[in-house]
Amino acid sequence: MVIRWRARHDGSRPAPRPRSPGRPGGARLPAWAVDVLLGVAVAATLSFVISAEQGGRHNPDALAYLWAAGLGALMLARRRYPVIVLAVTVLGLFSYYAAGYPAVGLAVPVAAALFSAAESGRTGHAVAATAVVVAVSLSFRLLEGQDVWFVVGYELAGHVLLMATAIALGDSLRSRRSAQAGARRIAELVADRYRRDADARLHAERLAIARDLHDSIGHTTSVVSLHADVAREALGRDEARAREALGLIKATTTRTMTELRRTVALLRAPGEGPPPVVSLANLDALREPAAAAGIDLVLDIDLCPGGAPPGGQGPAGPWSDGDRLPATVHAAAFRIVQEAVTNIVRHSRGRRARVAVRVDGGVLRLSVTDDGPPGPRRERGGSGREPGRGHGVAGMRERAEALGGRLRASHEPTGFVVEAVLPLDRPA
Repeated sequence: MVIRWRARHDGSRPAPRPRSPGRPGGARLPAWAVDVLLGVAVAATLSFVISAEQGGRHNPDALAYLWAAGLGALMLARRRYPVIVLAVTVLGLFSYYAAGYPAVGLAVPVAAALFSAAESGRTGHAVAATAVVVAVSLSFRLLEGQDVWFVVGYELAGHVLLMATAIALGDSLRSRRSAQAGARRIAELVADRYRRDADARLHAERLAIARDLHDSIGHTTSVVSLHADVAREALGRDEARAREALGLIKATTTRTMTELRRTVALLRAPGEGPPPVVSLANLDALREPAAAAGIDLVLDIDLCPGGAPPGGQGPAGPWSDGDRLPATVHAAAFRIVQEAVTNIVRHSRGRRARVAVRVDGGVLRLSVTDDGPPGPRRERGGSGREPGRGHGVAGMRERAEALGGRLRASHEPTGFVVEAVLPLDRPA
C-alpha cells in the first residue's frame, strides 16, 4: 500500500501560485488607463497633423482641434460600443473634410477605431468601414480632378496598408487573449482533474486501510476471544492448557501490534521504510490459531501455472513461481483467506477446513471450505452471528472487485464456501 500526501511547498509556506499567462511579473495597467492613454495619443497625433496646415480650404480653428479631441474621447467607449465608435469616427472624418479643414489623411483618424473594433471581435465591421472610407475618399478626390496615379498609385497603398495593419493588430491581440483564456481554462480543468484524482486515490487508500485493519484486527479479536474462553475454562483444572491458550493470545496480539505499528508509522512518515507486506506465503500463520480452535486447516497451494513442476513436492514446490504474482494479488488473496478462516473459527461447527489456491492461466483461483453446517460456536467464543451478516464478506468482495475479479460466498450442504477469482493482470 502506498500513501501519497499533498504537502506544502517547503513544509511551512504554501507553494506559490503560477502566474497567469500573458502577465509577466503580475503587473498590468487597468483597462480604463489604457483607454485614456490611447485617447490622448489619438487627440495629440491628429492635433499635430492638423497644425501642419497641409491643404484644405480653411485654416484650422478651435473647432478643428475640438474635433481631434472628440475622436480621442471616443476611445473611452471603445470597449463597450466598438461599432458605434467606429461609425462615429468614420462620419466625423467625412464631416471634417466636408468642412474644408487641412488634410489629415485617411488612416490616421480611423486607425484607433479600426483597431478597437477588430480587438472586440468585429473584424467584419472594421473591414467594411475601411472599404467605405477608401471608396468615398477616392470618389471625391477623383471627381475634384486630382491626379489618378498620385491618388491611386501613391497614396492609396499607404492608407490601405496602415488601416489593414491596425485591423490585423487588433485581431491578433484578440486571438492572443482568447488563446490565453483557453489556456487558463484548460489549466483550471487539469488542476481540478488532478484534485479529483488525488481525492479518489486518497479515498481508495483509506478504504484499503480500513479493510486491512478490519481483516487483521477481526482475525486477532476472534482468536483472542476464543482462547480467552479456553483459558478461563481451563483455570484450576488444566493449567497446561490455560498457559498454552494465554501464550497463543500473547503471540497473536504481538503480531497484530507489530503490523499496526508499521501501518501507523507509514501513515505518520510516508516513504520512510517499507509498508506492511502480506502475501500467500503468510498462510501458514493461520494454522496455529485454527488448530487451537479445534479446526484442522489444510492448505493446498499451487502457484505454478499448469501445475507444480516435477520434484516440486514439499514446502518449496507450491511457491516456486509465487514471486511472479503481483503484490496486490498476493495481499488481496491472503486477506480474503484470512477473513474466510476467521469466519470458520467464529461461526462453523465443522472440524476441518480446506484452503485451495491455484494459478489457472491469467487468473488466481482460491476457495475456502469447511465441513460443518453454519452456526454459533459459543463453546469457542463465537459471536452467535452467521457469516455474511457483518462486514467480512463485503470486505472480501470489495478486495476481489478492486482487482477486477469476483467473489462468491454461500451456504452449501457441506458448509460455508468462499470462492474468488483474481486476475493477475488487471484490465486497464
